[in-house]
Amino acid sequence: MKKELAKFNGFSKGTFSFFADLEKNNNVEWFHKNKERYQNFVVEPTKAFITELAPFLNRLNPAIRTEPKFNETIMRINKDMRFAKGDPYRNYWLIHFGRFKLDSEFFLYFEAGSSDMGIFLNRTKEEKLYFRQNLEKYKKEIREVCAKYKINGNYSLHYFEKMSTIKLFGKFDAEKHLDKFYDYDMFLLPSVKHVPTKILYSENIVIEMIKMISRLYPLYCFAISPQPLK
Repeated sequence: MKKELAKFNGFSKGTFSFFADLEKNNNVEWFHKNKERYQNFVVEPTKAFITELAPFLNRLNPAIRTEPKFNETIMRINKDMRFAKGDPYRNYWLIHFGRFKLDSEFFLYFEAGSSDMGIFLNRTKEEKLYFRQNLEKYKKEIREVCAKYKINGNYSLHYFEKMSTIKLFGKFDAEKHLDKFYDYDMFLLPSVKHVPTKILYSENIVIEMIKMISRLYPLYCFAISPQPLK
C-alpha cells in the first residue's frame, strides 16, 4: 500500500540543522546513523511540498513534472562516486520543476544557512530547448517581459562555468544584461531576497513559490516554446 504523505506545514529548523551537521560529517557512517533525521526533516516535507504545489503547476503547464520523485523533482543527495570525487553527499538540497533533465526550470534550493528560489535557464542547442533561438528572435519582447513583470532588480544573475562554478553578475536587468546570455549556456536567476524564516517554516512557502513562478513564467516561455508569445 502506498504511504500517504502528511499535510505540508512548512520546512523546519531540523531541515537546516541536518545540512549544517552534514557539512561537518560528510561520510557514509554518519549519514546512515542520521538517516531518520534526513527522512523526517528533509525528504518527507519536500514530498509534501511538491504534492501541495502540483495542482497549480498542472494547471499552468501540464508538461512540467510534478511527481515527488528523485531524479524528477528532487535531486538525489548522494553523489555517483563513479564520476564524482570527494564527499559522498551533496550538502545542499534542490527541488526543481521542469519538463525533463537539464530543462529550464523553477527551483527551491537549501543549504545549511540559507535558501534560494528562482529559475534556471538553459541556452544550449538540445532538442525542445528554445532559449537560444528565441533570444535572437525576441530580444525586444524579452526585455519588455522582464520590465512588465518586475523581474529586473528582483533577481540576481549567475552563470555556470564548466557546469560547477557559478559566477555572479549582480542584480539582473534585461536592458543591461541580456547580451550576457550570448556568452554562456546556463544561468540562474535566484531571488535577490531570501525567503523569510517564518514563511519557510510554514505552509505559506507554497504561496511564495506560486508567486515566484507566476512572475517568471512569461520569461520561462521563451525557454520552452518555439512560439513563446502565444
